[in-house]
Amino acid sequence: MNATLKKKILECDLCVVGGGLSGSFAALAAARHGAKVVVIQDRPMLGGNASSEIRMCPRGAKCRKPSEDAIYDRETGMISELEERQIYGNPTLVYSIWDATLYSMLRENANITLCLNTSCVDAEMDGEKIVSVTGWQATTYTWVTVKAKLFADCSGDSILATLTGAEYRVGREAKSEFGETLAQDVADNHTMGMSILLGAKETDRPVKFTPPTFAKTFANESDFASSGENSDENLPRDHEVGTNGCNLWWNELGGMVDSIHDTEELRDELLANIYGIWDHIKNQGDHGKENWDLDWVGFLPGKRESRRYVGDYLLKEQDLVAGGQFDDVVAYGGWPIDDHNPYGFMKNDENNDTGRNIYMSDLYGIPLRSLYSKNIDNLLFAGRNISATHMAMSSTRVMNTCSLIGQAAGTAAAVAIAHGTSMREVAKSHVSEVQKKLMDDGVYLPRMLREVSELIKSAKMNVSDEERALLLNGKERPRKAGEEVGIWQNLGESLTFTFEKAEKLGVLRLQFDPDFSRMSVSKDFKVRRYATKIHTNADFEPVKVPNTIVKSFVVYADGKPVFTAKDNYLSLVKIPLNVEAKELRIEWLATNGAEKVHLYSADILDS
Repeated sequence: MNATLKKKILECDLCVVGGGLSGSFAALAAARHGAKVVVIQDRPMLGGNASSEIRMCPRGAKCRKPSEDAIYDRETGMISELEERQIYGNPTLVYSIWDATLYSMLRENANITLCLNTSCVDAEMDGEKIVSVTGWQATTYTWVTVKAKLFADCSGDSILATLTGAEYRVGREAKSEFGETLAQDVADNHTMGMSILLGAKETDRPVKFTPPTFAKTFANESDFASSGENSDENLPRDHEVGTNGCNLWWNELGGMVDSIHDTEELRDELLANIYGIWDHIKNQGDHGKENWDLDWVGFLPGKRESRRYVGDYLLKEQDLVAGGQFDDVVAYGGWPIDDHNPYGFMKNDENNDTGRNIYMSDLYGIPLRSLYSKNIDNLLFAGRNISATHMAMSSTRVMNTCSLIGQAAGTAAAVAIAHGTSMREVAKSHVSEVQKKLMDDGVYLPRMLREVSELIKSAKMNVSDEERALLLNGKERPRKAGEEVGIWQNLGESLTFTFEKAEKLGVLRLQFDPDFSRMSVSKDFKVRRYATKIHTNADFEPVKVPNTIVKSFVVYADGKPVFTAKDNYLSLVKIPLNVEAKELRIEWLATNGAEKVHLYSADILDS
């Protein structure tokens, strides 16, 4: 470090390197559970591939199989809180407001210090333990050093691996190494590539497009040809843009070279491609896009794969197929094994297919042992760089899954800090505490039921025995159509809990039906998957708060109002009561459109 430049030293419990969705939620989860957190993020905003710089729509387990029941696999927890905030505060889905929505979630928490525009470049070690990391903040010309008890690498490229000596892998394993049936016959260092996207919008008049001088020319549909066992009769790669159209993800390169060190050259070629693709859509043949205008082009490639850490457990293809039934499960996935051709958009004689999709028959669990380093004592990680083979990572890498992994890692870190122990010891001795906190925070864990408090189970309720059992059984989502979860009540009715004596009531926890189908959110099926969009048709309609979420209600303690919700838009609501009362009553006043209140669970937490 140059001695003449300014230096800043920060101290915290957890330092998170990387501010994508996984890093943001790792930081937020740890902070909400009491840890002091510093986030080092090399970009000017949070969100990573989902930010306005790249604009990849978050995807996850909802797409695990072509089945209607898969809609109930939608991720909950912080990722659904972000979407619900987005729907409420940004109904036209403006990307700058999306950035601000995520930024707000972290800025609201006093336990979080954000160091944006800061690239991590060095680490100080004491044996197998990280003492500090240092970053260069480009906007302030300042060296920022962060000393912490734990360090979470959520950078995607695993920058701390090379700085600390942590074990990691790059490339594709051979079948013989782990017996993965979908792996290569011979191992190689190839990865999935990176993409640059564009956004377009429909106008009410013809719009001319003149390509920049560096753009490639794609004169024929055959320039986009796809061939191979997974292609459909050599149809061209989909370039039908629209609200429900393709985001041109297949403008992908980099799998055959170094997916980290060759990024600048790859960006140049991807930019030439994406402008050439738009030129083709506008000027080469009849694509019916005369009235469409180019609205945005990314200059930062969205990356799929680079370095992957090695933890105490390496997640494999077989684990995903078998459902990942781990005792230390802390997150889940369900996206297909989506293994992109490393050639990407490049032509090659062997196989010009875009890749292969192998659908999951059910969700699979992800263990805590895959989220911390095998050989660096205080290093954990979350995102596409977790301890997994290439085949397993081709499913776990998608952003909704990474969001769950981030929340799990941050929660586990907070538990480790509270107990003054290591992540490894948390996985051995405190994983049930991590799982409880995650489920209390709205995260679903496969084949597990949320533990309901003894206090709420001791109360008398003004519902039938059958309804009481449904409300207190720990099940907070259906897994298939028609499955009965929670209770239904009419507007104007109340849910009452009566205790034998006055009890100290900490936090009231209400889990409403979030409308897993999102049919009440948008008419556009791609927007229903997650409330973001990259292209805009002229008939696009603003999204709406799910009609199943209760909008207004009043909470009474011994007949006195202690909380009033007037415009609620969150499916999981936690209300600090901190009162003593013998009776707790919740009166339902209005939903966001549904005729009845659908409540999955109600509980009282200590804090």
